[in-house]
Amino acid sequence: MPEAAPTGGVTEARAGGSRTLPATVAGQLREHIIQGEFPPGSRLNERALCDLLGVSRTPLREAFRLLAAEGLVQIEPNRGAQVVALSEANIREAFEVIGGLEAMSCRLACERATDQEIAEIRALTYEMMASHARRDLPTYFQTNREIHERISLASHNSLLKQLYDAQNARIQNLRFVSNENRQKWDLAMREHIEMAEALEARDADRLAGIMRQHLQRKCDAALKTLSHALAPPSDSD
Repeated sequence: MPEAAPTGGVTEARAGGSRTLPATVAGQLREHIIQGEFPPGSRLNERALCDLLGVSRTPLREAFRLLAAEGLVQIEPNRGAQVVALSEANIREAFEVIGGLEAMSCRLACERATDQEIAEIRALTYEMMASHARRDLPTYFQTNREIHERISLASHNSLLKQLYDAQNARIQNLRFVSNENRQKWDLAMREHIEMAEALEARDADRLAGIMRQHLQRKCDAALKTLSHALAPPSDSD
């Protein structure tokens, strides 16, 4: 399997001290995984990562353990860490669960969100529209992720938010790459505009329905990407 090496890093000084260093390193690695720089199944080379991030093996290995708890990395004795590669069944199950959790968040947010929370989600939607117009996928995705998290927070159900965070971490990369197709990205943007409108109207049925459809499209795109990755090369390759 290929070994992954990051293109940017975080030093111990930038992390703000050794107490937060493993979490900071984990955050850096998480973003690389989400954006596909560390492909599923790739091994994480400790020496290369230590050199580039400017950290020792101890905080790096602790960062691996944090990511393993999220389901992003698996650690094998005497073989080190590698990025988790989800199967077709894993992907279907993950999106079924996250779809249910987000639909529930939508319904509760329509009932419980404050006017200020709704206004902030609308403002973030405008920011996302600007990133979409510039074709700035990384910024778009960061704003997209914040919108989904804000809807979860607006449910005002801490257990639901905890479950959402745990499951969502496993499929962030799949959500990111699904927007690399121009038509799918345009459709996702339109769906987010409709979500903001439904939330403003506090239309729980409409918002939950759009969210479920939105995530089903993400699941379909992820499965299509997986099938292409597993397909044998054609004679013309």
